[in-house]
Amino acid sequence: MIALIIFVFGLIIGSFLNVCILRIPVEKSIVLPPSHCPSCGKPIKPYDNIPVISWLMLAGRCRKCKTRISAMYPMVELATGLLFLACYLVFGLNAEALKWAIFAALMIVLTVTDFRERILPDKVNFAGLGLGLLLSLFTRPVDGTAPWLANHLFAYPPPEAALSFADALLGAGVASGLLWLVAEGYFRARGREGMGFGDVKMMAMAGAFLGVQRALLTILLGSLLGSLIGMAVIVIGRKGRDFELPFGTFLGAGAILVVFFGSSAIDWYRAFAHV
Repeated sequence: MIALIIFVFGLIIGSFLNVCILRIPVEKSIVLPPSHCPSCGKPIKPYDNIPVISWLMLAGRCRKCKTRISAMYPMVELATGLLFLACYLVFGLNAEALKWAIFAALMIVLTVTDFRERILPDKVNFAGLGLGLLLSLFTRPVDGTAPWLANHLFAYPPPEAALSFADALLGAGVASGLLWLVAEGYFRARGREGMGFGDVKMMAMAGAFLGVQRALLTILLGSLLGSLIGMAVIVIGRKGRDFELPFGTFLGAGAILVVFFGSSAIDWYRAFAHV
């Protein structure tokens, strides 16, 4: 029953994320006006705004004007519901699961927005950075960099909340700093931007949640996904090498994978490298 409630709650949050995805890039309020058809402007009745189900019942069309409604809406709702459920099943019913559910929601907004608009809104990045730092005070350290440094710098270990907060700060600083160096190096070498500053700010936010090691793993996964899909787009879609890929979308996908599989991957690497 708890799992079902969390899944349904995730579907409802996913409906709200759709509003954020559509309105934040164009700087519209995410509260008013109420949900309406983007084509005819008619308000959507509550019975036509049930996540996933209403879209299926209406065959993906507006009840009033019959204009086709994007499949993005149910896909975002379903993805959010499944990710919220996964957070509960993997981490339990606790503050850690809440932290990762919030992170998943932020990543969905950024991933889809960057794919659609090639924009990573500051409002989402900065709000997420603040939430990541705040939530670190109520969850255990997930990275280990700060505890390792504390063992070498202090005779007595600082409180766990301080270590977790330090992990978040280090993750934000290292992840965003690395991407900034890459972007700056590319600009100086090629004379044009190869990566938007939004990606840097996105990784500052992600690093605050993930810590140093998992943030670096996210960058690695995002780069691999971007390279593979980019080559496929260039070859199959016959795009030029200057075709702009939504790197934030790949970083978001990598970040979500790291939430659930990052610890296992890091443990495997340590065993393999005898670190």
